[in-house]
Amino acid sequence: MARPAVEMRSVSRRFGPIEALADASLSAYPGEVHALLGENGAGKTTLMRVLCGMLRPDGGEVLVEDRRLPPGGTRAAAAAGIGMVHQHFTLLPSLTVAENVALGTREGSGLRLALDRVHARLAELERVTGLPVDAGAPVAGLSVGAKQRVEILKALYRDPRVLVLDEPTTVLGPQEVDWLFGVLRSLVAGGRTVLLIGHKLDEILRVADRVTVLRRGRTVLEAARQAVDAPGLARAMIGRETTPAGRSAQAVGGAAGERVARLEVVGVRGEDGRMAVREVNLEVRRGEIVGIGGVEGNGQRELALVLSGRLRPSSGTADCPTTVSLIPQDRSAGGLVPGFDLAENTALAFHDDDAHRRGPLIDWAAMRRTAQEIVTGFDVRVPGWRATARSLSGGNRQKLLVGRELARAPDLLVAENPMRGLDIAAAAFLRDKLVELKRGNPSVAEVGGAGGRPAHAPPGIVLFSTDLDEVLDLADRVFVLVRGRLIPVPEEERNPAGMGRLMLGSAGA
Repeated sequence: MARPAVEMRSVSRRFGPIEALADASLSAYPGEVHALLGENGAGKTTLMRVLCGMLRPDGGEVLVEDRRLPPGGTRAAAAAGIGMVHQHFTLLPSLTVAENVALGTREGSGLRLALDRVHARLAELERVTGLPVDAGAPVAGLSVGAKQRVEILKALYRDPRVLVLDEPTTVLGPQEVDWLFGVLRSLVAGGRTVLLIGHKLDEILRVADRVTVLRRGRTVLEAARQAVDAPGLARAMIGRETTPAGRSAQAVGGAAGERVARLEVVGVRGEDGRMAVREVNLEVRRGEIVGIGGVEGNGQRELALVLSGRLRPSSGTADCPTTVSLIPQDRSAGGLVPGFDLAENTALAFHDDDAHRRGPLIDWAAMRRTAQEIVTGFDVRVPGWRATARSLSGGNRQKLLVGRELARAPDLLVAENPMRGLDIAAAAFLRDKLVELKRGNPSVAEVGGAGGRPAHAPPGIVLFSTDLDEVLDLADRVFVLVRGRLIPVPEEERNPAGMGRLMLGSAGA
């Protein structure tokens, strides 16, 4: 075999008392997609940030094509041809796509960017990758999936020899995932190296040539794709046998209760002034999960905001309850404040709750207790109780956000891709919690404390997801959203192929 394009030997890194990496090693070769797997908080992103020079390791070494990289040097890593697509967006919303792509490059002179060159290069990338991009579009108006595509193009623009992608598929629809994997295969066919952090084992087994598994900061497996399967990878990640998430015999069904939300002929205009949601009629009742599948950018965000009471419809009427929890599609921009600590982020949802107040002031002791109960109940791995959301891995941020919103005991829960970024065990745990929640299981209301409030009647749950299997596994009633129109899925079409046909067949509607 050729010499490694990247070799990381016995890398260690601590954050205070937390040992994020301990004897982590990895070897990736030219012409391969190398997958890096592990539970939330296993050290995957930390290891890749060491590779990119963003973090200085406490021990170990990094070699690129047999040359040792100086620790903590981003410029040296970039000069060695290493590029990274981060899990959390690094784009500036006020700038256009082309301006974001050009930042940090040498396009232009002085303070002036040569945007004509940027536009030309993006047009060439569009031709090569098959991805259409509006280089002049403001980033603020893009969907989450579109922002992810811009992040990928931004990395490709720099023509890296080693490309690191941190959970790139979590905000992409199925067609976009297929596109991305095609791009990755074309890159490695040209002799480049791709390091892909992921959780979805079916995707990893589709695209990877080799895999490395981290568990609690240590490398526990490195193998060729042909030598592993999904159960073996899951066992290596978790350290024990695990049951894949899926629909149990009792996951769906049962009698729904009183109506908690109703939309009548609702229309919503998007930020561009065009209709994003068109004539939607929907009722949601207690004790049911309404699943809405579809490709990102078909009105999901606007419909979720209307249901959660955060946006008024442009036409029609929306009758929604006072107590609504929202798990937003972008946890960093719409759910958590990265610089706030655990209690402060908990206060975003509980600041007006009587059990968390002393007169006009927040009772911070009660808020910290609730934050600790959420962390314990949802296995949020934190470096300390004063830790900020920014210091948590992506999956642990998601668990903190989901735990907080479920602990509010809402009448209606609106969840946008709540399993994004979660590892196998965490996703299965959350699926179980959603099923328990819709049944009114008191144990769910106890998670996070909610100030010791009594058991609550089961809420209605609306689940938006680009993962059709996720919708089918959990939902009592299933819809697809296509160009803003909500289409019910009949029982005979309740499978991924059937839902795909409805989505394609209604595309011209």
